[in-house]
Amino acid sequence: MQVLVRDNNIEQALRVLKKKLQREGVLREMKARRSFEKPSEKRVREKAEAVRRARKAARKLAQREGLIAAPKRKAR
Repeated sequence: MQVLVRDNNIEQALRVLKKKLQREGVLREMKARRSFEKPSEKRVREKAEAVRRARKAARKLAQREGLIAAPKRKAR
């Protein structure tokens, strides 16, 4: 992974790096590898993640079809 530092702005480069790491799931994986996870706990966690993804996909589909209202956007 590579991040460009522009005008010696280290703070901005660190923010970009953290965002990239978070998007790739590296931070979550590092946290998970700190301690051993029992296979039964892993199954429960993965099933919960799958349910969460399915609910999110169903919600987005319902919003696209107009069955439920989309969340209001924040004004900038």
